[in-house]
Amino acid sequence: MTLLERLGRREEKGKTEVKEENIFAGRAVDAKEEEYQTLKLNVHRAIVEEMTSEQQKILDGTNRSRQDIENVISGYVQRVLEHNPFVVPRGERARLVSDICDEILGYGPIEPFLKDDTITEVMVNGPKKIYVERMGKLHLTGAQFHDNAHLMSIIDKIVTPIGRHVDEASPLVDARLPDGSRVNIVIPPLSLIGPCVTIRKFSKTPFSVENLISFGTLSEEMAIFLRACVKAKLNIMVSGGTGSGKTTSLNVLSSFIPHDERIVTIEDAAELRLEQPHVVTLEARPANIEGKGAVTIRDLVKNSLRMRPDRIIVGEVRGGEALDMLQAMNTGHDGSLTTAHANSPRDVLSRLETMVLMSGLDLPVRAIRDQISSALDLIIHQERIQDGSRKITYITEVQKMEGDVIVLQDLFRYKQTGFDENGKAMGQFVPTGLQPQFLAKFKAHNVEFPKFMQRAGGAWEEGE
Repeated sequence: MTLLERLGRREEKGKTEVKEENIFAGRAVDAKEEEYQTLKLNVHRAIVEEMTSEQQKILDGTNRSRQDIENVISGYVQRVLEHNPFVVPRGERARLVSDICDEILGYGPIEPFLKDDTITEVMVNGPKKIYVERMGKLHLTGAQFHDNAHLMSIIDKIVTPIGRHVDEASPLVDARLPDGSRVNIVIPPLSLIGPCVTIRKFSKTPFSVENLISFGTLSEEMAIFLRACVKAKLNIMVSGGTGSGKTTSLNVLSSFIPHDERIVTIEDAAELRLEQPHVVTLEARPANIEGKGAVTIRDLVKNSLRMRPDRIIVGEVRGGEALDMLQAMNTGHDGSLTTAHANSPRDVLSRLETMVLMSGLDLPVRAIRDQISSALDLIIHQERIQDGSRKITYITEVQKMEGDVIVLQDLFRYKQTGFDENGKAMGQFVPTGLQPQFLAKFKAHNVEFPKFMQRAGGAWEEGE
């Protein structure tokens, strides 16, 4: 058998496995699902058209339980089904009532996924395809919207309460659900497959460092070291690709900040949840329909310097605000934290150079690199491994310039050794044994440098 034939067989096998995953919550996407969606739409319309004002009060009552609302809807479902040729089993009737409740009270077909704590991301690719991410893996679900109009009605339900608007004139929206989940919406004409919705969910209770250790994101020694670095007010950048867990790690790092400090957080859509008592949360604002009134991350970074912060935390730098962030780090605002998209610690430096140039200032490359090397102390690089897990693959010190190059020194690395029989990545977090050059900051802030990182005869001390 040729290599191409073997590859072809693997591809067919992959297609079969995906097809098997197309079943979610015990039901498959088929013609009956289309019929069910049509029936649900008819019942929903009947409720809207025939409901008395008294019953509408029940649905609108904020203090009403879901059971009260289901009782009202159940009567309508029973009456409509009596005159409908589509036979619905008793179990499906309960589902029909629940789904219509989700239409009225929540976000329709995606409501169950938003309530499922095991799901971290919901991706709607047009009305007929809804994917979810669970344990780092994507699954095509059996849920679907009736049509584009149905999906657009749910999108309006998402954006209207937060004062946002989406139409052909403004077909892109970044928003936030009441529970803090981040939403991105793209509609035609930009999307050729219909409206697309991506919802990044966040845990109701923020992950702690102990959670990340148990997940295998980092080792206990790395956690002890990072806690000391935050307390010693090192300037830290968390880098990684999309979905690598940067925001989660940033939130955990911020939990190490002492409770007697004033913290200013700056984000596009507020995701960080800090437990300290003195936190000022700032959120960027997009332009209105007329293209006016925008407040950018850069505007907020500049303004935060006038707010007497002990720490500045920027959710993500992606443009000219990188220059303002570096200048803040260089002018007494030590202990700042931020994230950036990058493929490696070295790539972070190139990305920062590009972002600084986006500020509009024509600075020499040497000057930009001087700013970066004197501002940043540590880069924490995170990746999503093939098995879906997230790992901190590098903890890297940013040292001074040598010639025109910024010197980097790895302090920890993740060394992957392979995969076990279940497809789970195997590996270990390895300290390099090199001593960092930022020890002066530990002494200045009276923070003890972790004993296990103190070298003895050129090697790491064991058992400390």
